[in-house]
Amino acid sequence: MHTETPGWPAAVRAFQLQSLHPRTIRGISQNCLLDDPEVARARLRRQLDYLAVRTFGTREQAEHAAERARRVHARLIGLDTDTGTLFRVNEEENLRWVHCVEVASYLEVARRSGVPLSAAERDAYVAEQRRSATLVGLGDVPRDTGELDDYLAGMRPYLAATDEARDALRRSLSPQLSLRLAFTAPPLALGSLPAVGALAFATLPAWARQMYGCRGHRAAEFAADAALKALRSAAMAMPERLVAPEIRAARGLMRAVTEVPGADVAA
Repeated sequence: MHTETPGWPAAVRAFQLQSLHPRTIRGISQNCLLDDPEVARARLRRQLDYLAVRTFGTREQAEHAAERARRVHARLIGLDTDTGTLFRVNEEENLRWVHCVEVASYLEVARRSGVPLSAAERDAYVAEQRRSATLVGLGDVPRDTGELDDYLAGMRPYLAATDEARDALRRSLSPQLSLRLAFTAPPLALGSLPAVGALAFATLPAWARQMYGCRGHRAAEFAADAALKALRSAAMAMPERLVAPEIRAARGLMRAVTEVPGADVAA
């Protein structure tokens, strides 16, 4: 999944969905200067770095990174402007929503990018990500795609396109996506693709686009699919020396395992 799926579109899509949860986006916007493009990009960059460590690092590295993230989140307070009450950013409801839309976004971007996944493999991915949830103190999260779909459907009555959500969406539509950033590879003079935010937005479920006031068009969805497939193809054809070190190492491990007769690949 994570050696072939474009990371930036998946992360931005997750952010666009996260923003529809009023407390989640208020906790983010009140503690992060999202109106500063450099700050917003740095936040996204940190998210991708954390994801890389969590996916490709050792257990010790993942636990250390998660502990650092927990310490930061434990200090953050948000104001619910609807009720006038304060809340902790690391409330379970917020953490669970962030976890689930991240998992759903990587699955959707992988599918649209042409990553071949069977139904059983999609279920396995959701189950595997429960380990990442435990790193931030969550235990009760979906175990397969059916439970994930049910959770997302059950959350819809609690979502809203608040002023903060619309502002976050507007800001997410501005950064430009370069091929090297899409896979967090070393610098390459390969130009840029259309805005990553628009690409991510086209992959949102119809109900989410409608909440933001945009019905969406099939032409935009087809264009997004084509762009994501092109990103994946280009990244898979990239010379090994230009691929991010952690992805090179992961691919080497997968090749080593598959060369053993009768062996199965564990994520």
